Amino acid sequence: MLKQRVLTAVALLALLAAVLGSQSMIAFRLTLAVFFAAACWESFRLLQIRFAFPLGAVGGVVLLLMLGSPERDWISLAFLCVLIWALRFVPALRLGLPATEGVRGLLFATVFFIALLGCFISMAELLQRSPLLLISAMAIVWAADIGAYFAGRAFGKRKLAPTISPGKTWEGVLGGWLAVLVLGATSSFSPSLEHSFSVVLQQRFGWALWFVLMSVLVAASVIGDLFESLMKRRAGVKDSSQLLPGHGGVLDRIDALVPVMPLALLLAGRT
Repeated sequence: MLKQRVLTAVALLALLAAVLGSQSMIAFRLTLAVFFAAACWESFRLLQIRFAFPLGAVGGVVLLLMLGSPERDWISLAFLCVLIWALRFVPALRLGLPATEGVRGLLFATVFFIALLGCFISMAELLQRSPLLLISAMAIVWAADIGAYFAGRAFGKRKLAPTISPGKTWEGVLGGWLAVLVLGATSSFSPSLEHSFSVVLQQRFGWALWFVLMSVLVAASVIGDLFESLMKRRAGVKDSSQLLPGHGGVLDRIDALVPVMPLALLLAGRT
């Protein structure tokens, strides 16, 4: 299983490197649309929406059309997504998800689609500004995940949310948080990273607020992970799909990015 996970991860990183290395915005948008369509399909399945596959395909087309729009201001969409997470999805971790049937279930699926859309739009906008800005923003989630994994395995005792995701611990969250702070702080001393997300954040807000905002981003990544776990638990499945061998589905890989990317775009501000 570990070998399969590593091979899939390497393949995904190679794909990302190839797309970014091509410096082709068309290639990036097409790749983004394929992954977005897959994530929509998986989320609609988890939320028990009929015609999940064609709706996912439509989602990919919608993303392409939006990215090709000549006049756009995605900061407003990013702000809406942050509000969705703060006012609707975070409370759901305590209050639970609505029933899948009826208007409430359909409305909830629509709101989650908007949150997913905002994540992918934010990634495209960050890339438009700078590939380094996008990768360094995504690296916050990766560092938090890796730090949490190793800290949780080594020291994990106190469960974070046992009814939602029994494997996650407070010690793991602390390890991920420290990993992000160390990575972000050290990047400030590298001239080649002066335009990375963490450094831009520090230059814009100062060290004290940088510390707070980086901590909020880590918390958002944990919330995204827990929220998808809640969706899977209600659906009675372990993974969102089997599209990525050893990793589950696309949604399993991007769950922590979904709340973080719009927040990152919002913090980066308008150019």
